[in-house]
Amino acid sequence: MGFVIYQNSFCSRFGMGFQINRGIDCSARVEPSTLRRRVLRKVDNELAKGNTKGALTLVKQLQGKPGGLRGFGAAKQVPYRHYTLDGLNLNETEIASFQTVVDSTLDSVERSLQFAALDMASSAEEMETLMLDRTDPTPSEKYHNMCKQHEAGHFLIAYLIGILPKGYIIPRMEDMEDESVGGRVDLIGFEFLNSVSTKTFPKIKAGSGKVCATVNRAKVSNKNLNTFSCVALAGLAAECLVFGYSEGSFCDVEKLDELLKWLGYTETEAKSQVRWAVLNNTLILRRHLNARSKLADAMALGKSIGFCIDTIENALDGKEI
Repeated sequence: MGFVIYQNSFCSRFGMGFQINRGIDCSARVEPSTLRRRVLRKVDNELAKGNTKGALTLVKQLQGKPGGLRGFGAAKQVPYRHYTLDGLNLNETEIASFQTVVDSTLDSVERSLQFAALDMASSAEEMETLMLDRTDPTPSEKYHNMCKQHEAGHFLIAYLIGILPKGYIIPRMEDMEDESVGGRVDLIGFEFLNSVSTKTFPKIKAGSGKVCATVNRAKVSNKNLNTFSCVALAGLAAECLVFGYSEGSFCDVEKLDELLKWLGYTETEAKSQVRWAVLNNTLILRRHLNARSKLADAMALGKSIGFCIDTIENALDGKEI
């Protein structure tokens, strides 16, 4: 399983002219939750018209306001550095639990990279070995549940770190008999991906490679890279957290791998980036198990983006996002 990015979209396969003339008056005498739902309906209307800028403006006007959008872009994240679980101030039980999820997610990343590395000359036996535990192509209720949890992971992590989803698809179970059918989450942002080309990977060992890598890195901020890394791997992390394993996210991992290669990352640098993103995702998702679960159910029912956001906000637990 994985997701394919169609420009600013995250897709999983089992096989991102209008002006706002009036601001939002958050001091109006209405219940905060009523105001939020009212504004989120406007967000849905703008998204339906394709006005992503207007939708994002509305969301940002409610960001952090009392009774507004407490969770948008508010997740407490792990500072970026070379981390081990021992450095996260967790007790022994938490470390053991986190280690299982982190190891499972990293293993799925590695297997997805192996799958991506298969060329057209690979034998059928080699292909079957790397099909990431999917031995029965017939869709099942559990398989469909894995798809919705995967997409909910992308949606939730994106929202909590400040990326607004603009649409999504959770296919019906019967439609998943077609291996070309899968889920997806479309996001506002990540326009820098338009500059990434697999034909222009810098050759680090060559003299000009370092120059190319430097030029490419100047096009993508560390913040954007970190954000994209987390969103790209969020589906995998959600699966491993819920089921203890993942069916694989070939397309998710491949897109991140392409970006890291385009930036000229060494294997060591790439592994460090992936490990940080996995740790960050795991910590955030574990803090918001209830929000992810309810979001997955809402997405499976085809609810609007605004409804899904309201579902997240209503389910946020504790003071720490």
